[in-house]
Amino acid sequence: MAAAKKAVLGPLVGAVDQGTSSTRFLVFNSKTAELLSHHQVEIKQEFPREGWVEQDPKEILQSVYECIEKTCEKLGQLNIDISNIKAIGVSNQRETTVVWDKLTGEPLYNAVVWLDLRTQSTVENLSKRIPGNNNFVKSKTGLPLSTYFSAVKLRWLLDNVRKVQRAVEEDRALFGTIDSWLIWSLTGGANGGVHCTDVTNASRTMLFNIHSLEWDKELCEFFEIPMKILPNVRSSSEIYGLMKAGALEGVPISGCLGDQSAALVGQMCFQDGQAKNTYGTGCFLLCNTGRKCVFSEHGLLTTVAYKLGRDKPVYYALEGSVAIAGAVIRWLRDNLGIIKTSEEIEKLAKEVGTSYGCYFVPAFSGLYAPYWEPSARGIICGLTQFTNKCHIAFAALEAVCFQTREILDAMNRDCGIPLSHLQVDGGMTNNKILMQLQADILYIPVVKPSMPETTALGAAMAAGAAEGVGVWSLEPEDLSAVTMERFEPQINAEESEIRYSTWKKAVMKSVGWVTTQSSESDPSIFCSLPLGFFIVSSMVMLIGARYISGQLLFKLDNFIS
Repeated sequence: MAAAKKAVLGPLVGAVDQGTSSTRFLVFNSKTAELLSHHQVEIKQEFPREGWVEQDPKEILQSVYECIEKTCEKLGQLNIDISNIKAIGVSNQRETTVVWDKLTGEPLYNAVVWLDLRTQSTVENLSKRIPGNNNFVKSKTGLPLSTYFSAVKLRWLLDNVRKVQRAVEEDRALFGTIDSWLIWSLTGGANGGVHCTDVTNASRTMLFNIHSLEWDKELCEFFEIPMKILPNVRSSSEIYGLMKAGALEGVPISGCLGDQSAALVGQMCFQDGQAKNTYGTGCFLLCNTGRKCVFSEHGLLTTVAYKLGRDKPVYYALEGSVAIAGAVIRWLRDNLGIIKTSEEIEKLAKEVGTSYGCYFVPAFSGLYAPYWEPSARGIICGLTQFTNKCHIAFAALEAVCFQTREILDAMNRDCGIPLSHLQVDGGMTNNKILMQLQADILYIPVVKPSMPETTALGAAMAAGAAEGVGVWSLEPEDLSAVTMERFEPQINAEESEIRYSTWKKAVMKSVGWVTTQSSESDPSIFCSLPLGFFIVSSMVMLIGARYISGQLLFKLDNFIS
């Protein structure tokens, strides 16, 4: 009986899905795209200073090993033979930057996460060196000069971390995004590990020419990055090396895609004009533009979508990136404590069914597309004494939907053909209130696959289709039909527009919050103020406190309860 079951399953493909919040390993049937088993481990984020976001590369690597082992154990319990796993794909959080010692395999500093803002002054200084009429960085990379991308994070490490500087001088340093760190480590590390990346991840570094598909000498000189530390750039679907340890030792790693490209592949958006939106830590809307680069006039990025084989053509995409989506739910849980689990937000929002005029702009890391405004910070506005935590929860979900609407509007203007529906995926799509809100705010249907793990599926597809593996067909007639859940708009267009225009008003209030000269960034400003200032200020605060304390305590009690 068990043997018959194994025979029916046929070849299997595994996928590492290493995200900002968690790591997962998932195993799919290559013939049916059915998810057979998976395991997930949450990843810590460290915030050593305001605006800094770091992770431990060794913890990330260990979480991958743990997820692989636990998934293999679960497959054994299902009587599925893990020797049927013929390939492994890797999907990863993009832009997050790691530098490590190639002789010891030790990271030389924590991973600097894509959300990190410490490089703002680096960006400002570099911006002054770009001629106004010739933005060669954007024309070569498709990206604006921003804290978001890897080149400025790497520049900061080279400028500020002596261990990194010394390792570069002694020819011991290797740079990579998370995919490179994982593939190098999993294929042997200091004992012959493969130092590579794929075109989708390379296109997020600001060092890669998306036209020639090579590291660009002029860009490396501009950022003063030594080219010898960069990984070899490969296609998204080919054998990079073999697993050197663990339950899957000897299995080829043969697929690699940045998470958003992986989701585009997993949603099977292989035609021009097909688009998907992924709701994870951030929110990312990608539209396939085919074999041509389309440069945005409305704040979107031009990026490499995928290249599914060494000899296959490269495809491009327009992308709108929102920094904070699922991260706002985690913030409500971990920072405010108004929910105990991420799933509770749906219950809170359902209790009220409205934000009651409350708007939440979660610009914790500034605003990404379509604004690219690093001076913005998060605000909650429209509060009254009636507002409680349920309204805040509802406003947080609406914020994710409004941010997506802004990107969709920009994409429609760039492409000239409005999307008739939006394909969605990611962990947050399990929230039915969020999906219905998204349909209402976009005023088009939202279509969700019944199996939402499309990021991992895309990595598995790339790995299984690689030359030398060949267990997954990417021919349109062979791709498994996916059942979909559809959410239709349930409010009228006028109400949708009113809520959206009020959101825009809230966004404008969040902009310009931080300036480089603000007291927040320069505590020494207080040293120059006269003593009288503090005496008068203290008296005003004491008098005012007596009046507002009762109001504030009442409000906090209403908010928390």
